[in-house]
Amino acid sequence: MNGNIITVSQLNRYVKSVLDSDVNLKSIFLVGEISNFKINSFSGHAYFTLKDESSSIKAVMFKSSSMRLKFIPSDGMKVICRGDVNLYERDGAYQFYVGDMQPDGAGSIAIAFEQLKEKLSKEGLFDPSRKRELPQFPKKIAVITSATGAAVQDMINVLGRRWPLASLLMCPVKVQGDGSAEQMIDALNKVNNTDCDVIIIGRGGGSVEDLWCFNDENLARTVANSNIPVISAVGHETDFTICDFAADLRAPTPSAAAELAVPDITEVMAYILGINARLSTFINSRLNSLEQKYAFLINRPVLSNPYSTVDSLGLRLDGLKSRLDVMFNKNTADVDNKITELMAKLDALNPAKILLRGYSIAEINGETVNSVEQLNVGDKFKLTLSDGCAECTVNTTQKGEKQ
Repeated sequence: MNGNIITVSQLNRYVKSVLDSDVNLKSIFLVGEISNFKINSFSGHAYFTLKDESSSIKAVMFKSSSMRLKFIPSDGMKVICRGDVNLYERDGAYQFYVGDMQPDGAGSIAIAFEQLKEKLSKEGLFDPSRKRELPQFPKKIAVITSATGAAVQDMINVLGRRWPLASLLMCPVKVQGDGSAEQMIDALNKVNNTDCDVIIIGRGGGSVEDLWCFNDENLARTVANSNIPVISAVGHETDFTICDFAADLRAPTPSAAAELAVPDITEVMAYILGINARLSTFINSRLNSLEQKYAFLINRPVLSNPYSTVDSLGLRLDGLKSRLDVMFNKNTADVDNKITELMAKLDALNPAKILLRGYSIAEINGETVNSVEQLNVGDKFKLTLSDGCAECTVNTTQKGEKQ
């Protein structure tokens, strides 16, 4: 190209061809820190800058590649990117086309797990107030797990041994690999339209990758929104998944989930027998007390010989009547004597009797004359005697000596 006059487009096209032909710029691994990370809302492509202490390079990751990421890139995150170095002809921009990306120093799976956990936790999906109590005596239990393997057999054995009164609804699904989360979501939705009392969802232990389907966001939301209480039993005691946090109860193992889902029939029977024994003791004690009270009452004279009691009360009544008669007669005699005495006194004070003894009563103007000072010479007064009365005139008055 020496000495030739070329256009900008020709230059950019040439530089791009040079970069395209350099195998040293193909599928290289580039480590750097992310800055200015953005996703185009229309195309879905990710645009960002990779930088180290002294340099930076523009980078792009197309939607088809970014959708495969198991974590969400963010500014300040140190990553290892695999891709090609090339030129964007239109802008003459030298940039790095990323095909894959991994966090530097931490697994992408672990970061994705923490990011999803934080997101759902902020939404309140793991809030303890959302958790529901398990039914004490379930009648029907749904088990969502693989159709094969030790986990399902362990749960069947434990449930049958501890609480054979409950029926099982087995829902075989994939528990790892592509499509497993979708199958479990479908099973959960179907079980929610049944009369099951509790749901157990889980599998035996495995690698983080094997258990990854239980970290699916849609599965976690379906578990949290279930109308039926859900027990999550994924992996072994040290393994936690997003499903564990979203469920109403987390069990460390599938066998432990079966034990938590149902009571132990032997313990229930022992409890019932204990109540029965205490109830029998109480009833027998109560019956003995009533029998003793009955024996005491039945031996009392009023019940053992009621006629004798009636006769005794009749005699007592006769005695009381006799006493009342005596008291009544005595009181009547006393009253009669007192009346006679009073009558005698009244009779003695009768004015008519006094007049028979020669006394008379003088009255003037309707008033009794009891003093000579009430009379004047010429006054007329009425004089009442024992057999009649007479009109008299005062001729003279004379005062006598006071007695």
